[in-house]
Amino acid sequence: MLPKTKSKPKHTLSDLTALVYGPSKIGKSTWCSKADDALFLATEPGLNALEVFQTPITCWDDLLQACAEIAEGKHEFKTIVVDTVDNAYKMCSDYVCKKFKIEHESDLGYGKGYALINNEFQRVINKLAFLPYGLILISHSQERDIETRTGKHTRIVPTLPEKARKLVTGLVDLILFCDLDMKTGEDGKPVWQRVMRTKPSPNYDAGDRTGRLPEIIPLDFPSFMKAFNNTAAGAAASAARPKPEPTASAAAKPQQ
Repeated sequence: MLPKTKSKPKHTLSDLTALVYGPSKIGKSTWCSKADDALFLATEPGLNALEVFQTPITCWDDLLQACAEIAEGKHEFKTIVVDTVDNAYKMCSDYVCKKFKIEHESDLGYGKGYALINNEFQRVINKLAFLPYGLILISHSQERDIETRTGKHTRIVPTLPEKARKLVTGLVDLILFCDLDMKTGEDGKPVWQRVMRTKPSPNYDAGDRTGRLPEIIPLDFPSFMKAFNNTAAGAAASAARPKPEPTASAAAKPQQ
């Protein structure tokens, strides 16, 4: 069971996991629809303007059934998009409450209900992440007051409950925050551009475990893939480049 060799870094987006979040109607689903052979697990309406493969998910049992069919591999999809993971978590909560015949997570006492929901949610999301497909989780954004040793400040985070948010952000390779960026135009007036923020900040959740992406990218799929592939190609070329032979002077340099 133990490996003989090291695993190689993944060089395609369809091998990675990502959380894409931001305000409503900024273009998250449109961006995800451009991913390689994407299948949407649609837990909420909102894809009517897009031509995509989608499976409506109305309850946690639907999601489990869809995941089982995806795992069988009898399809051509390369990327699974859960739109939105917030609704998926709510369905998980309803599933656990129904299973234990309670009306609310707190009815089991001492945090047991919340623990059961988080365990079930983590179990399924982990299984999806381990499948040989890309996994993109979509969430909305919200402002939350964060208290630190130096005081309170506002931070923009996904709309998942706190424990589920930490579970998801700890799992994925990329946390991509969709936002608006203001620049000053030639006429001195503000110009707003939709962007993705990819690096950690005190003001919002974001992250890039691959280390390939610039801090900010226009919110369109071609721009993202250009940045992603350029850096990946550069890294691959650098790894393949032969090391220079030592010069005669360097070879003759005495060892200290």
